Amino acid sequence: MLLDKSSCDALVCAEPTDTLTLLEAVLGDGGLLATTQPGFDFRPGQLEMARAVLDALQRGGHLCVEAGTGTGKTLAYLVPAILCDEVVIVSTATKNLQEQILHHDIPRLEQALGRQLRVVLLKGRNNYLCLYRLARFEEQGRLPGLDDVRHLEVIRQWSHTTTTGDRAELSSLPEHLPIWAELDARTERCLGQGCPHYDECFITRARQQAREAEIVIVNHHLFFADLAARRSNYGAFLPDYTRVIFDEAHEIEDTAASYFSLQISNEQFAELLRDIAQTFIPDAERAHAVRQASQAVAERAAHFWTFAQKVCRPASRAGNRNRAGSGSDARGMLQASDLATEASGYTALAAALDQLAEALGQAAHQKVGNFGINTDPALLRLEPRARQLCERLLRIVQAQDANYVYWWERPSPRRFSLQATPIDIAALLREQLFHQVESVVLTSATLTADGSFAFIRSRLGLDKSDELLIDSPFDYEQQARLYLPPDMPDPNHPDFTEAAVNEIIALLDITQGRAFVLCTSLRHMRQLYGRVREKVPFPCLIQGDQPRSSLIKTFQTEPGAVLFGAASFWQGVDVVGPALSCVIVDRLPFPVPSDPLVAARCQHIENQSGENSGNAFQSYSLPQAILALKQGFGRLIRSRTDRGILCLLDPRIRTKRYGPAVLRSLPPDLPRTGNRDDLRKWFCNVP
Repeated sequence: MLLDKSSCDALVCAEPTDTLTLLEAVLGDGGLLATTQPGFDFRPGQLEMARAVLDALQRGGHLCVEAGTGTGKTLAYLVPAILCDEVVIVSTATKNLQEQILHHDIPRLEQALGRQLRVVLLKGRNNYLCLYRLARFEEQGRLPGLDDVRHLEVIRQWSHTTTTGDRAELSSLPEHLPIWAELDARTERCLGQGCPHYDECFITRARQQAREAEIVIVNHHLFFADLAARRSNYGAFLPDYTRVIFDEAHEIEDTAASYFSLQISNEQFAELLRDIAQTFIPDAERAHAVRQASQAVAERAAHFWTFAQKVCRPASRAGNRNRAGSGSDARGMLQASDLATEASGYTALAAALDQLAEALGQAAHQKVGNFGINTDPALLRLEPRARQLCERLLRIVQAQDANYVYWWERPSPRRFSLQATPIDIAALLREQLFHQVESVVLTSATLTADGSFAFIRSRLGLDKSDELLIDSPFDYEQQARLYLPPDMPDPNHPDFTEAAVNEIIALLDITQGRAFVLCTSLRHMRQLYGRVREKVPFPCLIQGDQPRSSLIKTFQTEPGAVLFGAASFWQGVDVVGPALSCVIVDRLPFPVPSDPLVAARCQHIENQSGENSGNAFQSYSLPQAILALKQGFGRLIRSRTDRGILCLLDPRIRTKRYGPAVLRSLPPDLPRTGNRDDLRKWFCNVP
């Protein structure tokens, strides 16, 4: 029987014991979800987690929950969030997970509870259309090609009908659309309440809806962008909150670090100068001053970035070829002496930026006739942007803060950036998040290393929390086998790749393709793909040939397909059924020592005193590898009927002292074998 709205609302406002009763009525054996949702299975671990989350939200305090694959953790935190008497922020790793919660899980709960829930999904500001930017763009008529004309017309028509302004609604347009960067509502260009479109702004509407919601669904990038913005002049985007739930919480360290970082890039300078050139300044004398100052910045910026790219080159190719993930062309440590010379022109560039900011300030506050001060909102935003670029330039190039690591990155042939990132984000999160927010829930299928939450808590600055570890309900003893090849050479041995190719071919013969080959580097991924596809009859796919969503769709529809992927395929990919019957990992996924962030974090640990003093491998590199391996292996068994083989080609899990710690972090009932014949018999159900 469904509960009506009044019954639900009464229980929401009731004592903890009553909300606990409702919790069990929704998630329990024979409860509302079981009776309204076909295929819903009662899972004791799900209810146990929900009780712990409810207690944390109601009583305050922080909670860490590792919920094994199949627990149903999304519903286990959504139901308690609904029963909370104030807004709860739910932060996920990706926009895809946000959409899944909103369009899959929330409707199931609404049907079970018999009422509509007040749930709002918010994305980063660059996902929303800026009506002011659209109007300005149309007025200026800057369209370099026919495609831009067509795309702009589609966006213009859509702007009159959309209620959200969310870029995701424009599914007919290419995923990477250059013109969108001219039209989005990113913070540094927002005019705020001075914008003529403020009342109808999609950001304004989204914030108003969020203030009235029970649950606000965001992603980690937006959450930490907002947290960082609360310390700046830009202000908060999210409504005030005292309760936060982080799903896929193992990812938040790097995300948080990126938003407490300083960054400058050649694109930021070009974009600022382009926006200045497109802004009308009615006073001719001050317009001339701005043009001159802009020209000086353009000349000095060109000199500076040319010099920076010449100086900042990879110390070796090893660090880059071992990076699996973003596809960055190169990155490396930025030494204080690299750019802090007069020859680099950074002082001249800083002086030019300061003069430009001064000229922009005078132009923005000019008197026009008898009408007082002219406060053109576009001009008002340009001055602080110029000053911020100047401040960041000086702080990064001078590199004087020992708490930061200074590094450079070339994400694409046209983009080059300099960055300063906090080495240890724990202190910032302790102060800005855990000490400020009454209740924070961290959950993931991978939060523990060797059965302990100590690593994740130390990395995030979480000094005190309740902890709960829930095993997966899947029967790994019956559903899976872990294959550890007995004769593999060390990954650094020249024969490793050839031996890996032979093992992969043999495994694909057993499972008839239907496999993920997960690699720790883009270079090794390409090597394995190139050699394996020539020797197997199965269709082989590789990361980078198509967007990830398209690759997964092709993988699921092509019989016997084999997909070679790096970091972005180690997590967040859900393929249920026999299409994925084997997951092969090439190496233990240790952080790359030459990566500037990893190197700085390890050095920081080595310099600390205490229990883990001088042992960055044990307290950082090994736990990171364990969490990543658990994520990769977690791609295989996604339902009670899935069945398949897990394989780690790296022999160090058997030969090194840390191997047992890695094995203890995998499901305890997962059988292991080094005999390929036994593996074939088990997989093919041969007696």
